[in-house]
Amino acid sequence: MARNKFNIDEDLDVPFNWSQFKRSLVYIRKYLKQIIAMFSLSLLASFLALLTPKIQAYIIDEMIPGKLTGWILVLGVGYFIVNISTIFINRARALIGIRTSQNVITDMRTDVFKHLQKLSFDYYDSRPHGKILVRCINYVNNVSEFLTNGLISAVLQLLSLILIFGFMLSISYKMTLVVLAGLPLFLIYLRITRPKQRKYRQKSANKQSNVTAYLSENINGAKVTQAFTREQTNSGIFDGLLAETRKYKLRASYIAHSMWPISTFLSRIVKTAIFLAAIYLFRDDFIKGGIVQIGAITAMVSYSNRFWGPIQQMGMIYNQLMDAMSYLERIFQVLDEPVTVEDSENAEDMPNINGDVSFENVEFEYDKGVPVIKNVSFEVKAGESIALVGPTGAGKSTIINLLSRFYNVTSGAVKIDGHNLNDVTLNSLRRQMGVMQQDTFIFAGTIMDNIRYGRLDATDEECIAAAKTVRADDFIKDMEDGYYTETNERGEGLSAGQKQLISFARTLLSDPRILILDEATSCVDTNTEHLVQEGIAALLKGRTSFIVAHRLSTIRNCDRIFYIDGGVIAEQGSHDQLMKARGLYYELYTSQLKEILAED
Repeated sequence: MARNKFNIDEDLDVPFNWSQFKRSLVYIRKYLKQIIAMFSLSLLASFLALLTPKIQAYIIDEMIPGKLTGWILVLGVGYFIVNISTIFINRARALIGIRTSQNVITDMRTDVFKHLQKLSFDYYDSRPHGKILVRCINYVNNVSEFLTNGLISAVLQLLSLILIFGFMLSISYKMTLVVLAGLPLFLIYLRITRPKQRKYRQKSANKQSNVTAYLSENINGAKVTQAFTREQTNSGIFDGLLAETRKYKLRASYIAHSMWPISTFLSRIVKTAIFLAAIYLFRDDFIKGGIVQIGAITAMVSYSNRFWGPIQQMGMIYNQLMDAMSYLERIFQVLDEPVTVEDSENAEDMPNINGDVSFENVEFEYDKGVPVIKNVSFEVKAGESIALVGPTGAGKSTIINLLSRFYNVTSGAVKIDGHNLNDVTLNSLRRQMGVMQQDTFIFAGTIMDNIRYGRLDATDEECIAAAKTVRADDFIKDMEDGYYTETNERGEGLSAGQKQLISFARTLLSDPRILILDEATSCVDTNTEHLVQEGIAALLKGRTSFIVAHRLSTIRNCDRIFYIDGGVIAEQGSHDQLMKARGLYYELYTSQLKEILAED
């Protein structure tokens, strides 16, 4: 199947549009009360802050000339209270904002995680895991910050502009027009730079995703890197990816930060224009009783500064919006990824499985037009053990993945006890099946936790009994804390064989009706394998089982052996029957036997 790589940018199926942005608002709608509280507090703080120039003007024009000297103390105290109140109000608003932002992060990340849990194997097989990780962590953080604080700030800045506009009109509508004169130029600049902003921030998000993907890959492959002394080469590749990220980040930042000097330049021109207009054009508006209203002119200058402040802030919020848009695209790309394997509308629970399995003219393809399984049909009776052998890439693992319904068949039907797997719920099917994958995964936690993973209600005694059955008990008891020894992610510190034995115990504990072993003994040494075979033999008794193994000694005693080649069953029969036929299986078996004898 086609696979994205760490150095390949991911194309978006659906470009960002405002309907997608509206869709994101559902995450803040849940916290509407908190949003209203934040908005109200911010609005109050903005209003109080805008009162101060008006109070200053009143003091300068009415009180300092000696007209209302008795009110100086009252207004001075009021001026102090207004400023102190603004500080506490902003503090309260910030605390509510922090809590709301974290709630939005949790909700969005939970939705992404839950959806990821439902996606089929082909989604994970077709892209680096680091690119999935960056969407769930980094992008969600950035978007939630904008949805909570950024949007509220944008609305508040807009309201501040309206309030400032009103205060300026109360002083002089003519001077207000002077202040507004520079605004169209700023809006034209935003309009011109928006396409480049969009392009560079999309590119930057892609490059950031590539960096995370490569970093994740190298962390997982650190031992191989050091074993082959690839440190310097890998550092060079990483530096190249960082350089690409830096390039587009800088390009976006250059445009973003050019807003400040432009808006500052316009605000200073406006400030100068206010003084010139007050002196030469509208001086009659600022003379009252033969006295020049210096306070009014000062207030206009102050409001002019405050008017351009929100515009500068809205310019920065606009930059945050561009970032949020590029991140939202990728978050929704995950959430909109179709769940290809899910319960059908009329799916029913699978009854207790007896164990009859049938494939009826099954075809399957990962990539359209390239069949991997070709018109495969067979029937297996309850309690039968079936081995799947053949060359790498022949379709062995694909067959058992279809049986577990990790993928849907392209055509045909897979049935258990006559029930089409497409017509039963996934949960009721998989809880009656035991699957031991080729890639054994150990989760962070104790060994007991890992054994109990598939059956959380199991007692310690049941877990230990399962471990004893697969001969894992001896090495576990020898560990420092026995069954309560802590393991980290992927079971670092445990040998490959030990990890597989723990995986065996985990599967045995779930008491499956159908057992699937996909190269499950590939990493167990010969001595350990002999012990495991005893445990597996007891487990297989009375259960239908499918075993994929390159070690042919593992499957000699199976009831039937399917030799898979090119997506079809080329041969089938017992070990003795296939050896007598002297076909493909015979060649494979004798070839492996010669290798074993040569090693001895």
